[in-house]
Amino acid sequence: MFLQYISGPVLGAVIGYITNDIAIRMLFRPRTAKYVFGIHVPFTPGIIPKEKNRIAGAIGGAISENLMNKEVLEKTLLSNDMLDKIRAAVDEFFYTQLHNKETLEQFACHYLTQEEIAAMRESTCDEVAKLISAKLRDRAIGKTIAHAATQHVIDKTRNSMAGKIHAERLIEAVASPIESKLSQHINEVLHDQAPIMSTRIVYAEADKLMSMPMCELFKGHEQQLKQTREGIVSVYRTIISDHLPRILESINISNIVESRIKEMDMEEAEKIILSVMKKELRAIVWLGALLGSIMGTIMTFINI
Repeated sequence: MFLQYISGPVLGAVIGYITNDIAIRMLFRPRTAKYVFGIHVPFTPGIIPKEKNRIAGAIGGAISENLMNKEVLEKTLLSNDMLDKIRAAVDEFFYTQLHNKETLEQFACHYLTQEEIAAMRESTCDEVAKLISAKLRDRAIGKTIAHAATQHVIDKTRNSMAGKIHAERLIEAVASPIESKLSQHINEVLHDQAPIMSTRIVYAEADKLMSMPMCELFKGHEQQLKQTREGIVSVYRTIISDHLPRILESINISNIVESRIKEMDMEEAEKIILSVMKKELRAIVWLGALLGSIMGTIMTFINI
């Protein structure tokens, strides 16, 4: 009599456990279609391998539209917590460099190759030298220098012993033709020598800058830290607010997720899903056992 009451629930539990366990395994396996005498075996491949492309598209669309959309990302990226992290990162970088004895060139080598640094230095110096050379070749430069020189001579004469005998009047009388001739000579010299002079000066200053320790570059600029930090935060806000839609469009999160899932091996996909939902899937198996046990109990009492 005892076995009659216990056999139904136990058998129902075993059946419920086994059937749910098989059903879960059939989500992933078999991974390919099976044929017997050329006839396709139903439920092969498993549901997930069979619908892999459709599932990939659905997951990609869901993530793009609901989890990684503009509103969600903007809210996260512009949160006070994120902005505080950026400020803290800027502060940390600044104070680290205050004690960094590496030269600017050595510091740059952490991020660029020697060839890239040399190319950037050369192109920058050449552009700056061209701008300075163009300014020096402006004919107004010669006139300005010549006028300043003659005025300096007149002022010096006025304040010297010669000023007491009004010698500056004589100089003022001949200043105009002298100034014109001096301006012409200065312009000729600058026209011929400006490219060489500007290139030599710019490259010398660049070498001096590249050999300067980072701590020296940052020393004395502690007061500018706050302005720099808030400037970086402001630029970051602008980029996120104004350009996030374009960034998301160019990245196309939906396609990235979909392509990654499609490329994923089913064994790898199974491991990922089971690692995330192992507890929940195991609960479904035991729930099958519980339901089977309940149904077995009900059937036992019905048959008595």
